[in-house]
Amino acid sequence: MGRGYIVDDAVEGYLSKLCEQQAGTVTGLLIGQSSAQRDFVIMAPRTPQRDESTGPSLDKEWVTEHARQVSRMLPGGLSVLGVFIITDNDSKDTLTTLRQLVFAVENLISSEQLWTPEDDDITECVTLHVNAKTRKTICRTFDIKDPKSMAKPADWKYQSGVCSSCTTVSCSLNVDLLVPLPDNKTITGTMHTCIKEGLKAWAYQIKSGVCLIDGKNMQAETELTTGQKRNVRQMYTAQLLITSDKQRQTDVVQSCGGSVLVRGAIYSRTYLLTNKPKAKLTEKLLKRDVVSTVATRVQMLLEELLTSEEESKARRDKLQTEQFCLPRRVFCPAKATGLVCVCDYQFSDEDLSEVADRLKEMLDIDAAEEDLDTRQELAAEILDSDFTEEPSVKPVEVLEPKRNNFIGAVIATAVALLAAAASTLYLSDI
Repeated sequence: MGRGYIVDDAVEGYLSKLCEQQAGTVTGLLIGQSSAQRDFVIMAPRTPQRDESTGPSLDKEWVTEHARQVSRMLPGGLSVLGVFIITDNDSKDTLTTLRQLVFAVENLISSEQLWTPEDDDITECVTLHVNAKTRKTICRTFDIKDPKSMAKPADWKYQSGVCSSCTTVSCSLNVDLLVPLPDNKTITGTMHTCIKEGLKAWAYQIKSGVCLIDGKNMQAETELTTGQKRNVRQMYTAQLLITSDKQRQTDVVQSCGGSVLVRGAIYSRTYLLTNKPKAKLTEKLLKRDVVSTVATRVQMLLEELLTSEEESKARRDKLQTEQFCLPRRVFCPAKATGLVCVCDYQFSDEDLSEVADRLKEMLDIDAAEEDLDTRQELAAEILDSDFTEEPSVKPVEVLEPKRNNFIGAVIATAVALLAAAASTLYLSDI
């Protein structure tokens, strides 16, 4: 027998409901957490309907884009583990389709990740085939790091209270990141590549930092919940101590057309669903969430800036510093228990109703505005001092967790501020 999957019984009810409502093929994502012993599945949002009709064939591009958007909405510890499909038959072609989908989904999601895979990372992704008529389920896994991987059987078992004993670790981190841009006066893919490389260098710095959990520097194999009872939720506060980059090339003169400054404070949260989470796994997941939430906000802003060709051209023609507000992080319970939350990012010109609409579309969560947690990060504000203050290149400084987070970033020929007490983005032309 292959890997084992412990699945929240709410997923069983959700899939059964889709079978009852099913008209044609239905696809969706399997969301949860991987561990060395077994995996946990806590959500299975269906792929939203596309506006235009795509005919009877399955739209692989639409499914993978859904996975990309959903992966941005998952806090630390949660990820897209695989895909499911609901059909009226048990055709062998279905397994081929699932294989193509799970590889396409993983390739797209991993292309946005800024960290280097580690040896202990789980590389098996799960596929689930549900027959809408018989309700028969077939669970298979594929090693997505092996292009020639064959399907392996897996154990799919429903269980209640999968999240009842989850461990929550949170932290706040001040960010002060400066990225030089090429001297080509363009806000195109070149700038995107430079920013991504700059974020990768910062991600390496985060990875090398020291993680304190409740003020303690724990050994890698130390269990966080030693002596704790089962089905008891544990909450911890972490600090990331970031040292200066020893390899920083301060004596190198580089020709550039501008710079991007990301500055402010972010809030990070990580969930661990295993009964006895270890310090090593906790630290890895927390650091990856810190990197992911910053990269996601910068990427979202760049997508906004590149939406309008006329606006982009106007920025290319101007020699000045502009500021933009990056979105803030908003949390929402994944289900009524509220033990595990997902998140979304709210720009300063958006209402909470728009966040609720995205949660419904992407994750099929019915959330009222009062269900959304906006307390962790406040909306950023553009202050006069932001223009006069010299961009800082000091190493990231860690403060105690706090709600009032503000991040900024600077981009050549443009400047953006990160809203939601998370960060500010400055774009300055040199």
